[in-house]
Amino acid sequence: MKEYYAIIGNFGSGKTELALNMAFRAAAEGKKVTLVDIDVINPYFRSTERKAELEAAGVRLISPNFTSSGVEVPSIPPEIFSVFSDNSDLVIFDVGGDPVGAIAMGQYYGYFKQIENFEVWYVINMRRPLSSGAEENLEMIGKIMGVSRLRVTGILNNTNLAHETSVKDLFDGLEVTREVSRRTGFPVVGTIGTPEILGEFMREAKERGVPEEYVGRAFPIERYMHRDWGRYTESGL
Repeated sequence: MKEYYAIIGNFGSGKTELALNMAFRAAAEGKKVTLVDIDVINPYFRSTERKAELEAAGVRLISPNFTSSGVEVPSIPPEIFSVFSDNSDLVIFDVGGDPVGAIAMGQYYGYFKQIENFEVWYVINMRRPLSSGAEENLEMIGKIMGVSRLRVTGILNNTNLAHETSVKDLFDGLEVTREVSRRTGFPVVGTIGTPEILGEFMREAKERGVPEEYVGRAFPIERYMHRDWGRYTESGL
């Protein structure tokens, strides 16, 4: 059955990393994948920056018009409507990182409400401004759902400081994620991290007796959006 996911969250939450990893992983499994970059607000750290890698992996990418062209006001292409009737196995929407960015999703509400297999995941990184506590995330969720008219179906803990991330970061994020889940009723879908850190966190969480409902499943990821000199000299930002 065709699956749809909308990945939402505050700026710096890591939603784009999750969207990219989901797309690459599914494509490697032989699935037909479409990734929709629907962020018309933030010109940086967006999935379109990895266009070459996505196309090489066989992922169809739909980007806002004029993205990365120097034009300051990108717009959403009509091509996006095709994802509701094409033969993709998986469609992932990488949504703008705040309520303003999420407005773009609202115009497709009529299509989304007819989809049975549709998940809306909210990603939390408490190491980022405006996401450090439960109250801030609850406010953000409320605003995003209000403008997009989409209801969150799950939340994920992606608390990190890029290459400086420690297991403690994930445990600190666990507390915020647990509180958000408790107060909204939204289930914790999973915990995100690079394999080494995530593996250590999962083992320690089990040893501590942390309820699985607040950990969810493990989402090991590769960091595609980091800025490193090797990638810059080879292909630019």
